[in-house]
Amino acid sequence: MFGNTKPFSSFSVNDIKKAKKFYGEILGLEVKESPEGLELHVPGNNKIFIYPKENHVPATFTILNFPVSNVDAAVDELSKRGAHFEIYKEGELRTDAKGIFRGEGPTIAWFKDPAGNFLSVLEE
Repeated sequence: MFGNTKPFSSFSVNDIKKAKKFYGEILGLEVKESPEGLELHVPGNNKIFIYPKENHVPATFTILNFPVSNVDAAVDELSKRGAHFEIYKEGELRTDAKGIFRGEGPTIAWFKDPAGNFLSVLEE
């Protein structure tokens, strides 16, 4: 039934202008604006739609994961561009001072977009 379709993901933000700047300038993604919201073009010819929502509530889970070959380098570069990584000092997902979790599973670091949605960079 869906073999010939091109599914895409979507999520909400509370400020479309801040989202456009964050995803375009800080993350370096191609962003196209429409009256309905933003369309992110990500590698692999994939698209993600971001729409404005007045009563937006940030996701409590990771909405986008960006695989990278070197998490340390990605964290350093994104930090220089203005991304702020989450530091977890308690629980089983404790991070180092840069916000990187190094344990069982992938090496990963979480950060938030301006609307409070969780994103990550994780080592392939």
